[in-house]
Amino acid sequence: MLNQEFKLNEKLFDQDVEKVATRAGYGEGLMALGESNPNVVVLSADLTESVKANKFAEKYPDRFFEMGVAEQNMAAVAAGLGVTSKTAFISSYATFSPGRNWEQLRTTVVYNDADVKIAGHHAGLMTGPDGATHQATEDIAITRTWPKMRVIVPCDAHQASKATFYSGNTYGPFYLRFTRDNTPQITTIDTPFDFGKAQTFWITENPKAALFATGYMVYHALVAAKELEDEGINVLVTNFHTIKPIDEEAIINIAKETEAIVSVEDHQVDGGLGSAVAEVLAKNHPTVQEFVGLQNTFGESGTIGELLSKYKMDKDAIKEAVKKAISRKV
Repeated sequence: MLNQEFKLNEKLFDQDVEKVATRAGYGEGLMALGESNPNVVVLSADLTESVKANKFAEKYPDRFFEMGVAEQNMAAVAAGLGVTSKTAFISSYATFSPGRNWEQLRTTVVYNDADVKIAGHHAGLMTGPDGATHQATEDIAITRTWPKMRVIVPCDAHQASKATFYSGNTYGPFYLRFTRDNTPQITTIDTPFDFGKAQTFWITENPKAALFATGYMVYHALVAAKELEDEGINVLVTNFHTIKPIDEEAIINIAKETEAIVSVEDHQVDGGLGSAVAEVLAKNHPTVQEFVGLQNTFGESGTIGELLSKYKMDKDAIKEAVKKAISRKV
């Protein structure tokens, strides 16, 4: 059942559940930061409205910079701001930032420990009809390898707002990952956001496996868990909104309890959440693990439902992965 210790949305499984894009939460977080922190500045690469930075730009025009289609330049300018008392947010599609400007971010932002937050929008298959060129499915991998980088993938718009606000009040580089389309509100305004701490959203007695999910895929993991419970298979669902630093303690403790883990993400299975979990388990408590995500392939144009089904990332595929993991337990 839903773990209401986290004050989750009680209408989560209703057909009319509220749906909001996580990028909208980013915009709300920027507005809150703009009011509370005069050193916050925002940069955009000709996508201001699409990345929901337009309201900040309208209210704080002297603290907003339109950089045009020049993501590399945007990274360098942000780095300069970030080492001279400003807290800079750079906003673009994730395929372009951190995709196109990876080297500039590495050398000017991360290496210099500049106070810059990288907001990667339209990430994952959720970008849908725009196709593979705009579906960033490698961005977690290329950012979490940077030394001391912090990577957050909020599960819904409420959490996106809180993550944005938290990063803006914490010095140093962050990567924040957002999606374009509306997704169910899993949490509420009152749900706590503790950076670096995983949250078990679905609890049960004597779990046979655990689902470790991130981003909007937490919702699909919860739906799968509910249906599995109806089949007599009890599982846990844990939201890993922070990919780096990963919550090692939670991973180890849950692995000891279940001995079967399934990672769930809208990302390549190489280098994302699943890899981060596997690294922890390999060093501390080797455990059976299955991986739900893109399996060494690019996406394509289509609706999100079509794509999740084709690439075996929907609730049915998650259920299948759980059963496979359980069958492999020693």
